[in-house]
Amino acid sequence: MALPAEIRRRWDLGQGGTVEIADLGYALLIVPAARGGLRRLLRDAIDEAGGYAKLASEVAATEPELA
Repeated sequence: MALPAEIRRRWDLGQGGTVEIADLGYALLIVPAARGGLRRLLRDAIDEAGGYAKLASEVAATEPELA
């Protein structure tokens, strides 16, 4: 897959740089693997939101069918 030069420079991706791709069904999420990839992105977002336990309890309270 070819990424525009501007994106490669911003993400510091050289020729053949590695990215991770998540298919969200309606969009693709492309994350540079060198910066920790998708796992790091998700872990940071969960931590920033107060942690997994807090998020899980909020979901259970508002969306019981997902709990």
